[in-house]
Amino acid sequence: MKKFQPQPGFVVQAYRFALDPNATQEHALRSHCGAARAAYNWAVGWVTASWWQRRAEETYGVPADRLTEWRPWSLPALRKEFNQAKKTDPRFAAWWEENSKEAYSTGLANAAAAFDNYAKSKQGRRMGKRAGMPRFKSKRKARLSCRFTTGTIRVDADGRHVTLPRLGTIRVHEPTGKLLSRVQAGTARILSATVRHERGRWFASFQIEVKRDLLRVTRPDVAVGIDLGIKTLAVMADSAGEVREVPNPRHLSTALKQMRRASRIVSRRRGPDRHTGQKPSRRWEKANARRNKVHHRVANLRADALHKLTTAVTAEYGTVVVEDLNVAGMVKNRRLARHIADAGFGEIRRQLTYKTRRRHATRIIAADRWFPSSKTCSGCGAVKAKLPLHIRTYECDICGLVIDRDTNAARNLAALAAAACTTGTGVAGDQDTAPAVSKPRGADHKTRTTRPRRKTGTGRAGGTTLPHQQQAETGDRTQAEPLMLW
Repeated sequence: MKKFQPQPGFVVQAYRFALDPNATQEHALRSHCGAARAAYNWAVGWVTASWWQRRAEETYGVPADRLTEWRPWSLPALRKEFNQAKKTDPRFAAWWEENSKEAYSTGLANAAAAFDNYAKSKQGRRMGKRAGMPRFKSKRKARLSCRFTTGTIRVDADGRHVTLPRLGTIRVHEPTGKLLSRVQAGTARILSATVRHERGRWFASFQIEVKRDLLRVTRPDVAVGIDLGIKTLAVMADSAGEVREVPNPRHLSTALKQMRRASRIVSRRRGPDRHTGQKPSRRWEKANARRNKVHHRVANLRADALHKLTTAVTAEYGTVVVEDLNVAGMVKNRRLARHIADAGFGEIRRQLTYKTRRRHATRIIAADRWFPSSKTCSGCGAVKAKLPLHIRTYECDICGLVIDRDTNAARNLAALAAAACTTGTGVAGDQDTAPAVSKPRGADHKTRTTRPRRKTGTGRAGGTTLPHQQQAETGDRTQAEPLMLW
């Protein structure tokens, strides 16, 4: 095997394989994932204990200089404290040696990241949904996952087995030839491996540093506008005048009858009850497994269809123009929520984003969220004041153009590719290009420029606003000082 030598043009990507572990190996997998969850809960409890202790001491009138010190949540600090506690803590002393050290490191790293996200969110330095304070993970609801970064991590030469630390050699459900050939040729290097239980199966994801040559598209000079919908999944109109329609497979609606029947059978069995401690019957477990199998099949079919669509688009066109849809707001419509979720609008946007980066001279453009693609005439550019959703045919009052509503929107999106060079207009721009004026939480319109500050004085639970809370509002604080807990 040739020695790996990093060179320009290497990227980091993932290879995921389904596993076929035996009973002993599956028990070891669950033990490692449980150890990661236990280490995460320990870290959350250890850090927040000082927060609650300081709050209690303040109610007793303890001076600020004599309060309990803040406990840091950095990964090195958590590792140091956990290594001392695991040998004496009764929660770990009896069994911590049964698992790899990577299992506990996974939980501690996740806890450190959770506290860091919470701190950045409170300071307004993290975009997206506001992150709350880290909470304990439930044994019943937590996702089984464990990451390995050191030790023996390899793909075996036979192409049907992988080797992980402490877990040994595990058979894979599908051949690993594509990854194995790259590793043996010296053009790829395994960085880490993550095992996860998902959709009723165990998967191993390998993070690989691999040399990737940029691929060329079939028509690099042609731009395509994609209008997503429910009746038709995607209407694609390119700058060459061609229009294509991709029908919506409606995987969930197709399997809904079978899913209802399976759910009805589950409801007639004796299931678990957390309040009374009742254990589920064997018949309930079998019926629940059959119901989950229907869910997993729907998810797999949807993922396969979306990957085929996005791969075909990125392999043909040099410029892809999509809409910046507010999917979170669209699913609030109770009449269309199930159909919107089944279509997977957000997943299409995500796949198009990373697949265009693999192509030579290919880019993706996101139209502004308030761009009237459906109300604008693709012939003369006139904009209608209103266009209800039930009207599926666009009729222009100026030039008399009569065209399908989705086709008209796709043509308008394709026309934006010509104006994409002028990103300062706010009409369209490369998705990876930052806007000229940074808006908080990634919003563009109808959003306050600053987050409202909480008034000093009485807190939510009757406490007082502490100095470190005021520092959090100005953003002047250290990592070791936690933010407002109550």
